[in-house]
Amino acid sequence: MSLFNRLKTWWHTLRGNAYPWPAIDISLPGGREFHLVGSIHMGTQNMSPLPPQLRQKIQQADALIVEANIAGDETPFHDLPVFPPLEERLSEPQLAQLNNKAGELGLSLSLFSTQPLWQIAMALQATQAQQLGLRPEYGIDLQLIQAAQAEQIRIVELEGAARQIALLCELPDNGMALLDDTLTHWHTNARLLQMMISWWLEHPPAAHDVKLPNTFSEGLYDVLMHQRNRAWRDVLCALPAGRYVVAVGALHLYGEGSLAEIMR
Repeated sequence: MSLFNRLKTWWHTLRGNAYPWPAIDISLPGGREFHLVGSIHMGTQNMSPLPPQLRQKIQQADALIVEANIAGDETPFHDLPVFPPLEERLSEPQLAQLNNKAGELGLSLSLFSTQPLWQIAMALQATQAQQLGLRPEYGIDLQLIQAAQAEQIRIVELEGAARQIALLCELPDNGMALLDDTLTHWHTNARLLQMMISWWLEHPPAAHDVKLPNTFSEGLYDVLMHQRNRAWRDVLCALPAGRYVVAVGALHLYGEGSLAEIMR
């Protein structure tokens, strides 16, 4: 990175976030300008519409880059294998814990009986988010995609929904660790969701001053966060000159090993 770009990055870091939403600007050699946006995949009604300044960045971008283009109606959860009943896959304490949590959420375990464990974890997380008032139609990445489509801005996927599902299917024990972490860190995850909502509605974090609670085990965090960050960095660093808006989950943007940190 040139001295100018290093000084520019240092200045942005020093002065904190210049936007009323979670975002970090990064300049790379060869005329590549990235506006990294900390997205939330489900949002509250008052997170819509997007801030005018962010919509303007979309209008001026050469491309919008997202984890996956989720604007279509198709579901990614098709053709998944069928698994033995939960009674054959979980211990009695695990089954009791899952049954209690499902009961609190008004869900029936019969809905999940033959699903992969990672899919059950995601269903629990989505229901938790809905109980906190979040809805998928107000998700930041979906709103950004819709804004780009309206402006006929090119949309680039970092991995795509099919790769995301494949990654989850590759988790050891069919995602047992993700289900365990979801149940163990239930209340911490709720606080984390509320924190990220506040980044959009109240005050975004400064890039150098973000303390995130841990809701993943070390091995799972490496697979779902660090490894994906490194893969995304390689995709972004291979792009030609241009201005890009990049929307990734807000947790990928901050903390040790974040996408912003390793791109610098």
